[in-house]
Amino acid sequence: MWLLVLAYLGGVLTIVSPCILPVLPFVFARTGQPFMKSGLPLLAGMALTFALVATLAAVGGGWVVQLNQYGRWLALVFVALFGLTLLLPQLAERLTRPLVAAGSRLSEVAGADSRPRPGASFLIGVATGLLWAPCAGPILGLLLTGAALQGASIATTLLLLAYAAGAATSLAVALLLGGKVFAAMKRSIGAGEWVRRALGAAMLAGVAAIALGLDTGILAQFSTASTGGIEQALVTRLAGKSPNNRAVQDTAGAIKVANNAPATLPVEGNLPALDGAVQWLNSPPLDAQALKGKVVLVDFWTYSCINCLRTLPYVKAWAEKYRDQGLVVIGVHAPEFAFERNIGNVTKAMKDLGINYPVAVDNDYKIWRAFNNEYWPAHYFADAQGRIRYHHFGEGEYAESERVIQQLLREAGATKVDDGLINADAKGVQLAPDMNEVQSPETYVGFQRAEHFVPESGLAPDKDSAYRPPSQLALNDWSLDGQWKVGSERATSSAPASRIVYRFHARDLHLVLGPGADGKPVRFKVLIDGKAPGDAHGTDVAPDGSGSVTEQRLYQLVRQPDGVTDRTFSIEFLDPGVSAYAFTFG
Repeated sequence: MWLLVLAYLGGVLTIVSPCILPVLPFVFARTGQPFMKSGLPLLAGMALTFALVATLAAVGGGWVVQLNQYGRWLALVFVALFGLTLLLPQLAERLTRPLVAAGSRLSEVAGADSRPRPGASFLIGVATGLLWAPCAGPILGLLLTGAALQGASIATTLLLLAYAAGAATSLAVALLLGGKVFAAMKRSIGAGEWVRRALGAAMLAGVAAIALGLDTGILAQFSTASTGGIEQALVTRLAGKSPNNRAVQDTAGAIKVANNAPATLPVEGNLPALDGAVQWLNSPPLDAQALKGKVVLVDFWTYSCINCLRTLPYVKAWAEKYRDQGLVVIGVHAPEFAFERNIGNVTKAMKDLGINYPVAVDNDYKIWRAFNNEYWPAHYFADAQGRIRYHHFGEGEYAESERVIQQLLREAGATKVDDGLINADAKGVQLAPDMNEVQSPETYVGFQRAEHFVPESGLAPDKDSAYRPPSQLALNDWSLDGQWKVGSERATSSAPASRIVYRFHARDLHLVLGPGADGKPVRFKVLIDGKAPGDAHGTDVAPDGSGSVTEQRLYQLVRQPDGVTDRTFSIEFLDPGVSAYAFTFG
């Protein structure tokens, strides 16, 4: 319920987003018409079409996006013709015979006929819904990411409808107010005709803005600056979790954990089937028959997730210690970034990380949805009867989790269960974070979830652009320098000597990176406060700050031995083509 309210409020906020400007003329063209028969059908068509297209785009893959591009162009032609009939009503009379009827109908829709047609207004709303490209702020990012992970469902569509309904509500208020202004102006001789022509010109300007990509480019960045902070506040207040559903550290530095181990272990439900994997690694597919009589630990993870990496030493140790007593550990690799869908990347990561237990590659999130999971990492503990008895989200509480394993093994009949607890050998990236010193949040570099970028209006989505950072950065601000193309989930350098700078406060700084499309290593140089890191270098950096990006993974670039304060991090890529995804801290 709270999430529906959150989605609705996020939609209401779009009225103050500059990215809504190109479609406002299409809405205000209904000014002067009865709201119930003209304005309301248009807004309904707009909301329903947006919810449908957004749902399909979130779960249907690239073909939906491509198909919608054709729909957008058809809608642009339709709305442009509508705008021309508003601006030049006499144009319809000069068209060839087959188009005269269409022109006359458009003139009626535009207001020349005193009898408004709800069906025609709904059709204009459908076209407007295809053209509407709202800014992907924190709330819409939460909805679309959740839709992609949870799959097509009534809940997904309801959330997107709530978002669209919120936008329609604020537009309806503006339309009703505009109708009063229009009625007052009509009392002046000839004013109604001039207002209609002005709306026609505004519609053509909106068509031009959308055709040139201003709605998803420049205006989208102004929108992020104007509403992103408000939306993020709503997310924090009402949703209570990060937009990407990862069990991560919040801005205050606390690890989000769902629960503590109870004194007794209730039955939470049956262990779902594990038949949705696209491939199994280290094992043939495991089904209910193969797991019969076994205690099962299911670990949802992805290999570039710092929180998942820090839990791995414990999961591996449990798999080794309790294997002969009846425990089966199953990793479910559910990717966050596109490169994590590559089976070769996952296989190499497992080898590097020393993972020997079975791993189900869940690229389609079928197992994720079967568990109704929402987090990386997430641990589910099932007894020998196939019933889930305990779960834990995020890092920490390892002793409680191991006690659960011991209890479930004893219930299954194991007689030699060691009461002692493992001492995980965590080193490098996998070392537990110093949360008392973490004051910087996980930060995405792609424009879809980017926050704290400065200057706020500077990102140009999907375009090669030159960037220049400000001379001073506040804590947790970051910027680009040089030539970059910023996509939805990553930024790619298109020239040598491109940099990323970040003002942070934490012991460790990590950055998810990948080499260029050709796979050649990309050399880099790290500086802290303008100097070589020295003893503060991470495991992937030499003391002089040098290193190279050789594969798509998380890189530890800073580990301060002591004296954690606000520091300015800079990484310069000496070769072009590197892709940067997300900063994490510890």
